[in-house]
Amino acid sequence: MSHQFSRRDFLKLGGLSLAGLALGRFTPDFAGFDDSNVVRVATKSVSVYSTPSDDLKKSAITGTWYKDDLIHVYEEVTAEEPKLNPIWYRVWGGYVWRGRLQRVKTILNLPVASIPEGKRLIAEVTVPFTQPWRHTKTYGWRPLDFRLYYESVHWIEAIEEGPDGQTWYRVFDELAGTYYVSTLHLRQVPPESLDPISPEISWENKRIEVNLTTQTLNAYEYDKIVFQTNISSGIPGRGGGANGISTTTPKGQFHIQEKMPSKHMGNGNLFAGADDYELPGVPWTCFFTDAGHAFHGTYWHENFGTPMSHGCVNMRTSEAKWLFRWALPPHKVDALYNRGYGTTVDIHY
Repeated sequence: MSHQFSRRDFLKLGGLSLAGLALGRFTPDFAGFDDSNVVRVATKSVSVYSTPSDDLKKSAITGTWYKDDLIHVYEEVTAEEPKLNPIWYRVWGGYVWRGRLQRVKTILNLPVASIPEGKRLIAEVTVPFTQPWRHTKTYGWRPLDFRLYYESVHWIEAIEEGPDGQTWYRVFDELAGTYYVSTLHLRQVPPESLDPISPEISWENKRIEVNLTTQTLNAYEYDKIVFQTNISSGIPGRGGGANGISTTTPKGQFHIQEKMPSKHMGNGNLFAGADDYELPGVPWTCFFTDAGHAFHGTYWHENFGTPMSHGCVNMRTSEAKWLFRWALPPHKVDALYNRGYGTTVDIHY
């Protein structure tokens, strides 16, 4: 099943992929879809209201969209509620709140020319979602029960023939093993985009501060704020998170211990259902406790400023990537993880 590709093969198969796969049964039908302003439903369902309010005394439910539905947004509206995230989108039939939606694009890609044997490259999903497949001698090709989502990040380790005879990437997942994804849907992350930020600043002069009350994060160089954003910490609780760990984000002083550009959060169940806690390819993860609390990118909500997580600190993916590049320990672009006594993290109310 493995192949070596000449440049001629690469151009030929890449062209076939772009021309033929866009409408194939192995690929979501994004062809001709206007993605200039589109969101994906990132939860079980969302309601459409007649006005930008979920108060049924003021607004009627006019429709429902379901997980992974793609919705055209005509206008962004700032309403009076909810106060922490009062942004609504005007869509067909009314208004939908943005908190459980994800902004997405549809960008199709040619495969990389080659992947050196024994090496892995970091790649990001550039379509709203893509369906991974697995191949075994017993069952042949089978689609997995989960999907990979826009802006999630994955390790690609080979270019091989997929279930449709076209070029697919073999993806390495540290919990779930290997599976396959169309080369159309993954784009290599340029190594230069991961260059460290202000590496000349010494360890003791960088720190991260998280305020759980205001749901904000500040990054400091010396005593000057160089980065500031709102985040989503853990939902306060005594248990019920992943592996029975409390969903409350711990307060105290910590240090970044490990950085992983791609992390599968969950149990690694290849056939987990849509409602199970399985989040492959969580991007730009910086762990700061032994229990697994981390800063990381988020592709399943847009409700920053409100506790939403199982205990980690959710960030917008682009902002998590900035923190990944800025925080210590130093990272290597071809390493699955980088460990060391890193940047100080102060979490308080």
